[in-house]
Amino acid sequence: MYRSAADLNATKERLRPVLEERLQEGQLGRPTQVLVCTGVGCISAGSQEVLAALKRAIKDHGLDVTVTHTGCHGYCKMGPLVVVYPGGVFYRHVTPDEVPRLVQQHLVGGEPVQDLLYREPGRNPVLFARDVPFFRKQKRIVLANAGLINPENIDEYVAHDGYAALARVLAEYSPEEVIDVVTRSGLRGRGGAGFLTGKKWAFARAAEAHPKYIVCNADEGDPGAFMDRAILEGDPHAVLEGMLIAGYAVGASEGWIYVRAEYPLAVRRLEIAVRQARQAGLLGKNILGSKFDFDIDLCLGAGAFVCGEETALLRSAMGERGEPRPRPPYPAEAGLYGKPTIINNVETLANIPLILRRGWEWFAGIGTERSKGTKIFSIAGQINNTGLIEVPMGTSMRTIVYDIGGGVPAGRRLKAVQTGGPSGGCVPADLLDVPIDYESLADLGTIMGSGGLIVLDETNCMVDITKFYLTFAGEESCGQCTPCRVGIHRMVEILERITSGRAQEEDLRELEDLAHDVRETSLCGLGQTAPNVVLSTLRYFRSEYLAHIRDRRCPAGVCKPLLH
Repeated sequence: MYRSAADLNATKERLRPVLEERLQEGQLGRPTQVLVCTGVGCISAGSQEVLAALKRAIKDHGLDVTVTHTGCHGYCKMGPLVVVYPGGVFYRHVTPDEVPRLVQQHLVGGEPVQDLLYREPGRNPVLFARDVPFFRKQKRIVLANAGLINPENIDEYVAHDGYAALARVLAEYSPEEVIDVVTRSGLRGRGGAGFLTGKKWAFARAAEAHPKYIVCNADEGDPGAFMDRAILEGDPHAVLEGMLIAGYAVGASEGWIYVRAEYPLAVRRLEIAVRQARQAGLLGKNILGSKFDFDIDLCLGAGAFVCGEETALLRSAMGERGEPRPRPPYPAEAGLYGKPTIINNVETLANIPLILRRGWEWFAGIGTERSKGTKIFSIAGQINNTGLIEVPMGTSMRTIVYDIGGGVPAGRRLKAVQTGGPSGGCVPADLLDVPIDYESLADLGTIMGSGGLIVLDETNCMVDITKFYLTFAGEESCGQCTPCRVGIHRMVEILERITSGRAQEEDLRELEDLAHDVRETSLCGLGQTAPNVVLSTLRYFRSEYLAHIRDRRCPAGVCKPLLH
């Protein structure tokens, strides 16, 4: 039971030697700890079997070595991942059959297993995780604990300064001072819109109605996006602590996490985290000896993409059909059950303890003038290093694709990067040096969204890609408003004619006009942003559309009716 900040510090001191070894990177020592990634990607590659094999082999050898499972390390392509401490020796593609050799050679003999280390073609193997190119240009602050702590052990989170920000807030800050710190930090919502978090909190704080609610939006529905899932699987207590601080700031005593039911591992680890926090006295009444009461419950979403929109999410959470409603009033004034409600996404909330612990100046010193801090992206598609990354705002797309992502496979030519999921657009290869921040992406006709980056090369047809995302948006539309319900399907019909060789040039003009109409007249963000992919590809890849229409030819060789 944590009754005070002193109890938190006692746990930190007790576990300090264990955790200090995990922070000693770049120098070999006698192996004492083995960390195994058990994020969904590594689990699907067999990391649970590797974990079990390591425990058996270490027990058989009578070694004083601890085996710990962690969340996602980020380098999904290389899983299952195993890291040995002290030093941080990084092993990739470890199988259960390789475990006896790894234990005998490294844990017993002290010699790293060379052929299990990361190696680039024609270069020497890389021994330590920090020197792997995939990690070298990242700045992992939100993801600092993911891959480093056991997400199912609250004490490990506490030992990494977990709940220290909450303790400081309850002891030293008024609610208004907390909001001021968050506002000065420049933190903007990481769910897509980029609204200033402190400003949203101030609206809810000023609202006179009670009770007030904090809702975590964990309904991550973009194809290819798994940022929030990785945080929930790897560091769930960071999200709980962020919700607690938000509750104190706005005067709420109840929090809900709206999480996708399709994320069973994230749901299970959240359930464990909430249960542990209650048992430890960090949720419930008189938290850390204060007069602050706050508790959290989970609400499982049914997988509707439109429920990522905040008003649709709230209706779904209350057991109603997940349909958006007009705004104002905004949820900060009238949300859950008509009461003031703060809705922040997972990554936004995970930033809060860091800001309160390290100071708003530290956070504001990262990123660009108007886009502060770091951003987590999932990178997938036609790229060598698929996975999850965290970089400062303002990092160029070229750095992400080539320096971190390792470029396009098989020496093929990069064509574009699709950002923001179904709500985003496509950035052509010749604009890769533009910094990634809210304003720069908006100028290019796309959005940051929650952080999905899909890399496209010369084997991708931009018309076909546009049809894919628009079809997804049409299928996920709630159907409440005519522009979205009808307009998106009319656009898909035009794209079908283009990709099947039945279109005329007037179809292209109609497609563009429809895209503008749907964007300007739809009720919610789904319909308002779905045309982005159409307008951006028409802006940068109109020649591909014309090749389909005039020449009855698909330059990428994807559209089968146009193959001769």
